[in-house]
Amino acid sequence: MKHFPVTMTNGLLRLMMIALLWITGFQVQCEDEKETVAPDLEAKDWKPLFDGKTMEGWKETNFAGKGEARVKDGAIEIDMGLALSGVNYTNQPPKINYEITLEAMKRDGGDFFCGLTIPYKDEHFTFVCGGWGGGVIGVSSINGMDASENETTEYKKFEKNQWYRITLRVLDDRIQAWIDGKLFVDVSTVDVSISMRIGEIEESIPLGVATYMTSAAIRDIRLRKLPEKTKE
Repeated sequence: MKHFPVTMTNGLLRLMMIALLWITGFQVQCEDEKETVAPDLEAKDWKPLFDGKTMEGWKETNFAGKGEARVKDGAIEIDMGLALSGVNYTNQPPKINYEITLEAMKRDGGDFFCGLTIPYKDEHFTFVCGGWGGGVIGVSSINGMDASENETTEYKKFEKNQWYRITLRVLDDRIQAWIDGKLFVDVSTVDVSISMRIGEIEESIPLGVATYMTSAAIRDIRLRKLPEKTKE
């Protein structure tokens, strides 16, 4: 009988530890789910960057051999060039803690129809849709590796003449990207080098949309700032 209280105490301790681990795991899971909730595209604080009627706030990117850009039917059409073509936003976007969304469509061609270049702190990166022959998705660049060779590399078939909703969230410690509401990129930027791929794509800085040997259209370009994450 003298050992009974000790056994009971050890049993209770084990139960308490199991319960604590379960609760902690549940909290972590909830926090992860919270982090990966897609941006609310119906929120009232989105700022339109394109009026759907004119090129006001936009200009053709200074790529060699570029295709022309124009507004037609509520979208900016970008013609196929010898290599890169695209448009630049002429105002200064935020550097961190923001979301950006647009719709993009491949009109013709076999490579990326949306290379969205945006700021990350004092650096910039490009989110590529349909690169390397038409199917690669990813961020260029992470630790010097481009969208075809880092941890963000994904693959998706993109149809011609179909609109795709592309949305990015840029936080102090994370970059996330959705296509048609599906999460494709969720990468930590802690102790990671974010940069542009070296080359002419750097002309897209600070905010631009580029294509490669492909014609495309973009529309409904919006951005909203996010509050800074509270540090515990």
